[in-house]
Amino acid sequence: MPRGTHGEKIVAAMESAKLPNSDKSRLEVALQKYDEWIIALEEADAPTVDELIEKLVGLLNKYKFYIDINLIFDSPEDFLYRQKGQLKLDNTVIEEFLPIFVRKCIIKEFGKCDVEVGSQTATFSSAYFASSLSSPTIGGGLSIKTKDQDFSMSRTLYLRSSYTPTFDAEKTVTVTTHLGYVMAELKTNLDKTMYQEASATAHDVKLAVTGAKYYLLCDFLDMTPISTATTDIDEILIVRKAKRISSNVRKEFSTFAGRQAHRAWYIDYLTNNPYSADIFRRFVEHIFSQMKNEDLIEESVLDLGYF
Repeated sequence: MPRGTHGEKIVAAMESAKLPNSDKSRLEVALQKYDEWIIALEEADAPTVDELIEKLVGLLNKYKFYIDINLIFDSPEDFLYRQKGQLKLDNTVIEEFLPIFVRKCIIKEFGKCDVEVGSQTATFSSAYFASSLSSPTIGGGLSIKTKDQDFSMSRTLYLRSSYTPTFDAEKTVTVTTHLGYVMAELKTNLDKTMYQEASATAHDVKLAVTGAKYYLLCDFLDMTPISTATTDIDEILIVRKAKRISSNVRKEFSTFAGRQAHRAWYIDYLTNNPYSADIFRRFVEHIFSQMKNEDLIEESVLDLGYF
């Protein structure tokens, strides 16, 4: 079975030369748990979208708890915890979950999914022509810039450029790209710098595709909330509805002894702040609203008085 972003990170960690020997067997178990988790997600079903969301988010919470506590926090070595940012074992869980989650919800609601839903998709950012009057280049030198997105819903777009109206093959350049219509950046802890970077990215995204929607999803908030009204971010969703653990507590987690001393507290923190089915439902409803193509009827508009 081909593995996604998170599965690949587990394999990469297993192959790391710096990995302590005692952690290798732990990662082997984690890889098996990962395979079982993906199968459970793909096979999950329910009579309604709401029930499906509850089931899928439940599977997410159970697996993420295992990764956070059993794999990383409980390791007698400090490598997995201290290298979390580099290994990306924990923060890629949501990255792999979201496309599966959205695709299954769309199919449940509409019966099919005719858009590409994925992570790390290189979506269209801009186009330019690398040519000049003295060096016209085939097709004007059409080139495409793309940007990887943590989550995207896109359609494949094929472009041809030529100086000939008949697009003669030897005088034509053909380019394939993806137009992103719904995109999301995923963060574990959202701070002000990340917020500002996301604002700039959202602006670029909407310059490239005017009908695009851009969302920012984070596990924990690590900043004072700022209104998105003056930005191109459509909405920020805090999927655990919680603030980040303070730095004076986090510093105790860097050693095995410190983690064990605070294990019960950390378990309570994660248990009391699970991934919220309500927030994932809100994200899916945003997507559903973009997919419904409802034509405006003049009589209805006049009755309402707005459109």
